[in-house]
Amino acid sequence: MPSSYDRRLFLASLLGAAAGVAGLSGCAESSAATGDEGASAAPLAAKVPAGTSLKVSSYQSVQQLQFKLAKLPELPFTVSSWVNIGAGPDVINAFRSKSLDLANNAGIPPIQAHYQGFDAKIVAIGLTRKPNYLFATKPGSDIRTVEDFRGRKLAFSQGQAQGVVLLRALKKAGLTYDDVKLVPLTSNQFLTALQSGQVDVAPLANQQAPAYLQQYGSKGARAITTDVVDLLNLLWAPVSVLNDRAKAAAVAAYIPQWAQGQVWQFENPQVWNEEFYVKTQNLPLDQARSITRLANKPLFPPSWDEAIAWEQETADLLAEGGFVKKFDVSSLFDHRFEGVAAKSVAAEYRK
Repeated sequence: MPSSYDRRLFLASLLGAAAGVAGLSGCAESSAATGDEGASAAPLAAKVPAGTSLKVSSYQSVQQLQFKLAKLPELPFTVSSWVNIGAGPDVINAFRSKSLDLANNAGIPPIQAHYQGFDAKIVAIGLTRKPNYLFATKPGSDIRTVEDFRGRKLAFSQGQAQGVVLLRALKKAGLTYDDVKLVPLTSNQFLTALQSGQVDVAPLANQQAPAYLQQYGSKGARAITTDVVDLLNLLWAPVSVLNDRAKAAAVAAYIPQWAQGQVWQFENPQVWNEEFYVKTQNLPLDQARSITRLANKPLFPPSWDEAIAWEQETADLLAEGGFVKKFDVSSLFDHRFEGVAAKSVAAEYRK
């Protein structure tokens, strides 16, 4: 298990100056508890009040493009800014600065926010049944299985989905934290770290891996697939936003289109390949198709029970490594929104 010094290094390197407030870890439990108690339980308004606006994350402008191509109805509120942001630590900092009201992330950022003492809640859940990540090795590596990670340097982002995929894969392979060297990085540093040999292995998103392997496969880089999934694809928002009755109503109105946009993308892969991967990401069409073939069918559960259980397992796994303090994750979910996404899609997209 990492020493207390190692854990402080992780926090300092991953959370950044904005999260480095005095007494960060010491006050996390009391601060989060106070915020949870103050979270609104008022019924959601049936209509979004006129003049309401939200600042919404849209990494690489995916949301706007989905909504445009799917020809979804105009939202009943103003999106005052679409924020090109995706990484969990960046989202938390944007929440803190009040430059973002609603974000799309995986399951681990809300856990990290709680540990930092920042009050936010999950408002929508999508389930991911197939792996979104694989492990890539540095050029010239002799690593071929997760069991071979023993004694190696592994790129690890504590506050992002890639981090929990790595921790779950290690646990499944019977490896402990002491068996490997976790190198604290954020996911946007992984490719450079692999290329330079700073790390032996890094988890890469399915859409990142083909280009890396095409460039470095001939030099001995390889992919190691995993069946570990990052189960949750979620929307979350600061408690201060959800306590605002008008903004909470806007969040509830946004959720159906968030779900329907994903369904449209899944049902129209050819259009998405051309309009997103080719035109905005400058990928060759064959590479775009290889990414799309790995896409998950979007699923929106009417009940959040499975999601809560998975989130608890994730938080416990982080606590075992000393990265966060153990806590009950049920406080992270705003059940007023439970089922909103599921009701907005056809039965085949409900779990």
